[in-house]
Amino acid sequence: MRFADATVPAEWADQPMVLAEFGGGRTETAPPTWAQRVMWRAAERSGSNHRFMNLRRTVPVSARVRADLPRATRALGLLVGRHSALRTRVRSVDGELRQEAAAGGQLPVLVVSGEADGAAAARAAADRLADVAFDHGAEWPLRVAVVTVDDLVRQVVVVFSHSTVDAYAAEVVLRDLRLILLRGELTTPPGPQSVQVARDQNGVDQARSTRALDHWMREFGRLPRSPLTPEHPAGTPLVQRGTLVSSAVDRAARIIAARHRVSVSSVLLAGTTALAAGGGGQQRCGLFTMAHNRFRAEYTHAVANIGQIGMSVVDVADRPSFTELLPRIWRAALEGYRHAYYDPKGLRERFLAADYDTDTAFLPYYYFNDVRLAGGGAQPVPTASENELRAAMAESTFQPVDGLTRTAWHLLTHVVDEPDAVGVTLSVDTRFRPAESIEPFLRDLEDLLVTAAFREVDWPWTPSSRALLG
Repeated sequence: MRFADATVPAEWADQPMVLAEFGGGRTETAPPTWAQRVMWRAAERSGSNHRFMNLRRTVPVSARVRADLPRATRALGLLVGRHSALRTRVRSVDGELRQEAAAGGQLPVLVVSGEADGAAAARAAADRLADVAFDHGAEWPLRVAVVTVDDLVRQVVVVFSHSTVDAYAAEVVLRDLRLILLRGELTTPPGPQSVQVARDQNGVDQARSTRALDHWMREFGRLPRSPLTPEHPAGTPLVQRGTLVSSAVDRAARIIAARHRVSVSSVLLAGTTALAAGGGGQQRCGLFTMAHNRFRAEYTHAVANIGQIGMSVVDVADRPSFTELLPRIWRAALEGYRHAYYDPKGLRERFLAADYDTDTAFLPYYYFNDVRLAGGGAQPVPTASENELRAAMAESTFQPVDGLTRTAWHLLTHVVDEPDAVGVTLSVDTRFRPAESIEPFLRDLEDLLVTAAFREVDWPWTPSSRALLG
């Protein structure tokens, strides 16, 4: 249904709402960013997978801030006025994808009553807002709810569409929201927005794209052209997923990272690689990692969807120990991140020219996406003993989650923050790895990292679930 100048999903359009007025200058249009093109192509091929893509965030508001509903509504209006990416809609115009940043408008804000600190009501509201696919051409690219307790706003819930905001941009936006709620305004200039990034990519950044594509073709050419052969009946949906929430993984990975002076992400990627490739006899592993593309100083605070996939190759022919594997993974991941800013149309054209089947070329390999908040690296190194971490393993929880209809890789790993833990989600193409292998794989990843935190682990690490992995 229509609500002011934006569409509100019918699933929550009859709930109490207020309008946050915003203005931000003139209307601007541009082509999509490179990351937007990838997202739209994926949606066209396999559906929106919106429960997977929508970014859910909650911002607690201290009672000391005394943010009543009018103050919170004003803050939200200032936030959307500050960041044009939050007032940008993406549409097909004469068969061409275009994004348009509105000069002004009104943001519908759902009002929810809560109890105590409002956290439970906020989680429920986040689920409601995120479980409906965005209409990217009609809706603003964010949905917002506020949770009130005793006439004060105690939680702000924001669900971002992935159309104009990626995970890093979401954190920039929420940081600004906290400051506006606290100070009443924010006068520092914002970072580049979606429309400006798109203009750069269609102009001055083309040379950078060419260098990245050269890297992709050189590295991908090092991998054998050996397609996977289906070994299991396809599940429904085809891609099955499950999540392990583990404080043991979190602490073990930080211990290993500190000892070997690599990133926690590299430790988690090495663990996944050791499990996935250790028993298969591969000479080289193709790694595909999501990069936030904010290495350039001017893009540090960019609010846009600019995250893209990096690609690198790791040699494992000499059967490295886990300690030997770590620096290889770290160096390879950095190389992939450095070359993850490119025009996807150009990559597709180069793959086709090299006679790669773009529908199946990536299937034999692994995708890894660590979307934990950047501040996680500042945490102190844990001092836990092995017995303590093994006791923590007994507290880990596994939960199946909604599957996907299609994916480009046969094994995908996503890592997110959880309270005093991490959540590791494994997705598998059931033609190559059965759904029953998901929980054993994640449990073995946890076991591997806890073991590696205290002693050497030789290649291959043979998990107890090897019979299930196929």
